Amino acid sequence: MKHKEDSDKKISRRSAWVGVLMLILAAAMLEATTLIQFLFAQRALDEEASSRAETQLDATRNKIMDMIDQAESAVRNSEWIAQWTLTCLDSSERVCSRIVETNPVIYGSTIALIPGYSRERPLFSPYVYRSQADTLTTVSLATTEYDYPNQEWFVKPLELNQGYWSEPYVDTGGGEMLMTTYSIPIVDYTGKKAAVLTGDISLDWLSDLVSNINIYPNANTLMLSRTGRFMVSRNKEMLKGLSIEEVMAGIRDQEDFKKVEKGMNSGESGHQRITFRDIVGHVYYAPVERTGWSMCIIIPDDDIYGANRRTKNMVQIMQLLGLILLIAIVRSLIRSQNKNRTLNERKKRMESELHIASDIQMAMIPKAYPAFPERKDLDLYAAIYPAKEVGGDLYDFFIRDEKLYFCVGDVSGKGVPAALIMAVTRSAFRTVAAHVSSPSSILSNLNNGLAEMNDTDMFVTFFCGVLDLVNGNLSYSNAGHNPPMILTDAIRILESEPNLPLGVMKDMEFTEQQVRLNYDDALFLYTDGLTEAENINHEQFGLERVKAALHGHKSSEEHLKNIQKKVKSFVGDAPQSDDLTMMFIHFLGKPEPQVEKCQLIIHNKVEEIAQLAEFIDQIAEKKNLDLSLSTALNLALEEAVANVVLYAYPKDSDGIVEIGALLGEDNIEISITDSGTPFDPTAMPDADITLSAEDRKIGGLGIHLVRNIMDSVKYERIDGKNILTMTKKISE
Repeated sequence: MKHKEDSDKKISRRSAWVGVLMLILAAAMLEATTLIQFLFAQRALDEEASSRAETQLDATRNKIMDMIDQAESAVRNSEWIAQWTLTCLDSSERVCSRIVETNPVIYGSTIALIPGYSRERPLFSPYVYRSQADTLTTVSLATTEYDYPNQEWFVKPLELNQGYWSEPYVDTGGGEMLMTTYSIPIVDYTGKKAAVLTGDISLDWLSDLVSNINIYPNANTLMLSRTGRFMVSRNKEMLKGLSIEEVMAGIRDQEDFKKVEKGMNSGESGHQRITFRDIVGHVYYAPVERTGWSMCIIIPDDDIYGANRRTKNMVQIMQLLGLILLIAIVRSLIRSQNKNRTLNERKKRMESELHIASDIQMAMIPKAYPAFPERKDLDLYAAIYPAKEVGGDLYDFFIRDEKLYFCVGDVSGKGVPAALIMAVTRSAFRTVAAHVSSPSSILSNLNNGLAEMNDTDMFVTFFCGVLDLVNGNLSYSNAGHNPPMILTDAIRILESEPNLPLGVMKDMEFTEQQVRLNYDDALFLYTDGLTEAENINHEQFGLERVKAALHGHKSSEEHLKNIQKKVKSFVGDAPQSDDLTMMFIHFLGKPEPQVEKCQLIIHNKVEEIAQLAEFIDQIAEKKNLDLSLSTALNLALEEAVANVVLYAYPKDSDGIVEIGALLGEDNIEISITDSGTPFDPTAMPDADITLSAEDRKIGGLGIHLVRNIMDSVKYERIDGKNILTMTKKISE
């Protein structure tokens, strides 16, 4: 007996040591796991920092390039009109005003002649800029104090014979602010360099843009100019005005920073780990194309890894506490393991059977999309999101004799009984609709069949439709289902008689209705699982949210996935209480041609001429015109209308000027009608633009400009009215 007790004690001690060793092993494994997780987390943080920095650099560069592109386009689109003003220098100020007025990104503009190009005006540079009061102000840069021929923005484009962005500068005597200038050389009609056309943009926005970059608390963003000087910094006192060589003196690990310096000066993108003013961190840099600038983001290590290091310490403490509880947890797990094993086996068998039932049920409905890939007149998509493994919602569709037969239904109840009724109803629809063409007759047949076998008192709400794909006629009948949405010029509920659901009683009559779908109209069908979806506060998704989700032009699949996403976001953590079924039918029959017209009526008042710009903007948006063409059309229209406003009617009288536009496929026809004094502007001789401003007669330049811009100009006097018709050919 004693020998047995000693043996039991030895076994007990051996078990205790085994337990201790297991705990030690568990602790070692936990510590190793923590270390590995820390290393992987650190690597992920590195990747995240790189991604965030590169994304921010790209986003910032895109914003800068957007301003750059807008300014370049504004200047280049005005190159031809600037060339024209070489023969009419008095119009230069107006061209510059137009550039500044129509381009919010442009602060100022000038057409600066090469010294000596014009004998009458050796130095000529009218500068138009936007004042603080948001009005246009004109000054002359042709002064000895400003000396524009020696300015970088004037010299460089002529030397390089291409567009040039100047080094940022404070334009004393000109814009009086920190700016950069984009300038292009202008040649006359003989090919001789004659002038420089410029567009100035303020750099105040650049400082604000850099200051708003806040990807990490202590990260700093810097901008480097073409000459290697730091322009702006998120920390405005740090590095302000210093060159990159001066900053080198404050860096301990200069070898690393030399790689950064070389990359930034070479216009490259990259990443380097550096030690910078007692801050160990990472620097990410990228160029700003066409400007010669470069930007970088410096992120200290503590911003990247600090939270991870603190988390590691907390995890180690929690692991220690976990080890203390490990014994109790293991003992509890062993006791419940056998019991749970039996329950899990039963649960798995049930889940397997339900999954099989769900697969069988889903196999009965169409699920291959696009549903009709060979057809271009129909875009259809449908989906079921069951609340449980099996459900009672159904849909179906097929095409017979160039007609789309479709349905959406909802069986009362849940689970397997509802799934069985769903399967019977769907099969019956496919069988009946293969031979019966009327939606009301289809419902009558389905109802009688379900009513005969309805011992469980279950019913089916059902919507059935037949869409003629040739002419868009839609016939439909509703058996107690949610009326669908129809999307035409507005989103509204389709008018439908509800009738009783299927299976309630035999020999019921179902009302049939019709509506016409035009090109691009759509129909959205759904079950009440959509509108009655509830969040944790028991608020329902509702019809208004459905209508809001249907806005926008998307494919049928995109519409349904967008709605499902919005429902999921609205419901949140609340469980799905009902099946959700949706179908979107987009009719794409041949559209009817439409004639586009625009009209504007003004009085003979100079201040009303400003409405012409918005009128031309509407035309440009409808016909997708580029900026240069819309600017030219606006200039021609302003000249023609200004002539009518100023001279057609007696002084102090109230006259009407009607402006109309017909937008054809390849031309725009603009007519100007007034009942004033008869006058044919097309009979005026062309102005001699070769003469100097002093020798040339007053007038004539307006009709000369209109003739040069438009392809044809015609005048008529009909029923006491002057009608001037101008036509411009376009290519969309």
